[in-house]
Amino acid sequence: MSEITYSFESLRDALRAFAAERDWDQFHSPKNLAVSLSVEAAELLQNFQWISDEQSKTLPRDVVVRVRDEMADVLLYLVRLADKLDVDVSEAAQTKMEVNALRYPVDKARGRSTKHTDL
Repeated sequence: MSEITYSFESLRDALRAFAAERDWDQFHSPKNLAVSLSVEAAELLQNFQWISDEQSKTLPRDVVVRVRDEMADVLLYLVRLADKLDVDVSEAAQTKMEVNALRYPVDKARGRSTKHTDL
């Protein structure tokens, strides 16, 4: 395995180069990338489909490896989609966390899984 660690920007650039080398940019419309991201998220979910919450906390090593690979696929498609739509994922995540902090104040949401509209 490679010892390369990517920032979002360098990962984005590596994905751009990877797609360009293979002439795949023609297939990477935002719609196709969003669909692919959803497919990969479903493949991630498959690893948890028929197990209990408790079992999901102690996955066998081979399942963790499969989950890791699916997580990577989800991340790669997300980074590629963000690139195509010129979205700064780090900034979007920070903004969303700020919105969620307002929607789910600690005094109302602590220990509850209730949707913010029902708090």
